[in-house]
Amino acid sequence: MQITVHTVSGAPRGWRVLLGLTFKGIDYDIRLLEASKGEHKAPDYLALNPRGTVPTIVADDLVLKDSLGTLAWLDRQFPARPLFGETAGQAAAIWQVVFEANDYLRTAINDVFFPLLVKGESFPDPGTEAATATTEAIERLQFECQRLETLLDGQPYLGGDTASAADAVCFPEIRLIQRAVETKHEDMQAYGMAQLGELYPNLEAWKSRISGLPGYERTTPAHW
Repeated sequence: MQITVHTVSGAPRGWRVLLGLTFKGIDYDIRLLEASKGEHKAPDYLALNPRGTVPTIVADDLVLKDSLGTLAWLDRQFPARPLFGETAGQAAAIWQVVFEANDYLRTAINDVFFPLLVKGESFPDPGTEAATATTEAIERLQFECQRLETLLDGQPYLGGDTASAADAVCFPEIRLIQRAVETKHEDMQAYGMAQLGELYPNLEAWKSRISGLPGYERTTPAHW
């Protein structure tokens, strides 16, 4: 089966799928779209995915247009190295992390880093409504990071002893924080999040663990 992942470099949802494929040791092709050129809105891509979003996964005659749905499909299509655990309890725990990350961590990341990394805005002037909103967003992000930090006490991965869908969904978000530290260090200091390793040592070790897995390098954003 030939699997092609259509995505934009650095897009967290596309990265989830690449990590899921990597955790399971499945070969794949990547078609990188350039969002700046509107390639995700081009007619040939819209024929695959009328919403013009990423990722889109083509596996022979099957077309999948959702990252979580793709991770679930991978587990049914390729049962070895399960992404959602081997027992009902493991599956429930992993799905809970997946949905909490999808609903809360993703939102917090977007609220904090869209202005900083996409719009190029620095921390708003103190005392303004924008500063209050940014501070609240940072607090929500720190809360989500601390939940993951606690979850990693005593286990190497978010789902237990092996990399799972929980790690595939959370890793791109945490790695995006590191990207902001690397490229916007002074702003991240103002955000109080420049010293990630000191704030969240379990997450730092987990991030290194994921980065050391075979095939990981191929998943990293090309422009990074």
